[in-house]
Amino acid sequence: MDAQTNLIILFAVVVIGFLVIDLGFLNKVSHKIEFKPALYQSLFWIGISLVFGFLIYLFIGKETAVEFFSAYITEKMLSVDNLFVILLIFSYFKLEEKYHHKALFWGILGAIIFRAVFIGAGAYIIHQFYWVLYIFGAILLYTGIKLLRDKKEEHIDFKNNKIIKFAHKLLPFTDSHHNGKFFFRENGKFYFTSLFMVVLMVEATDIIFAVDSIPAVFAISQNLFVVFTSNIFAIMGLRALFFLIENILHRFHHLQKGLAIILLFIGLKMLSGIFGLHISSLVSFVVIMFAFVSSIVLSIIFPKKI
Repeated sequence: MDAQTNLIILFAVVVIGFLVIDLGFLNKVSHKIEFKPALYQSLFWIGISLVFGFLIYLFIGKETAVEFFSAYITEKMLSVDNLFVILLIFSYFKLEEKYHHKALFWGILGAIIFRAVFIGAGAYIIHQFYWVLYIFGAILLYTGIKLLRDKKEEHIDFKNNKIIKFAHKLLPFTDSHHNGKFFFRENGKFYFTSLFMVVLMVEATDIIFAVDSIPAVFAISQNLFVVFTSNIFAIMGLRALFFLIENILHRFHHLQKGLAIILLFIGLKMLSGIFGLHISSLVSFVVIMFAFVSSIVLSIIFPKKI
């Protein structure tokens, strides 16, 4: 087997193994995730991602490793942006803290499946019609400009949300979390709980964000191995990151602008191919890191006025 195949096997063992351990042993009973376990898990996933990128560098090459790190950081920033919306979902449905982990676990498990489908479809479309990359570039430019102007999570109207309305028409729901169950029987009737609705909303949110993240990662690399592994590693660390910074997310208010700059840069990079221009992976990595670090530093130096 070649190096890439071995790394794919390692990737699968780590991701599947941790999901089984997480659900089967660490969190069999619903409970609030405290700061320390969240910190350890977050450091674990960041460390694993760094080690994986280093292994790519050793066994595949510098160019692929740089693409992996660039894609991982971009996806990580988009994932953090996603956390703001998830917080709003939990708040709207008044979800108890002890059920946050369960909702995120199943939401992210579904996200992995949907991302695999979207990435596979995207890779096939790009292989058949390379010019689709230019459409992706235009989408990223539009999204980047929009993020510079406002925050999309501020405009979410749950009361008139089409997904919620459609789900209520299709399935019988109750307003109760019913002890952390997704569905139950009562008086011979079958009901879905509000916790199930929360998971549906988390899934829908990820699908919406994937419209930005998948084109962004394909702009960095068309290597299916890089696109998928960077995407999933970023998503796997999302739950721990949520519990780690859920109370201070609002302080990183410049992260949105940093993400907007990254999307604008990646969009321009994709469209520059029309004019025969090429921006190296190393330059892309430097720009992405600069925007990421600057947005965090500026958020700390110039805190948001309450």
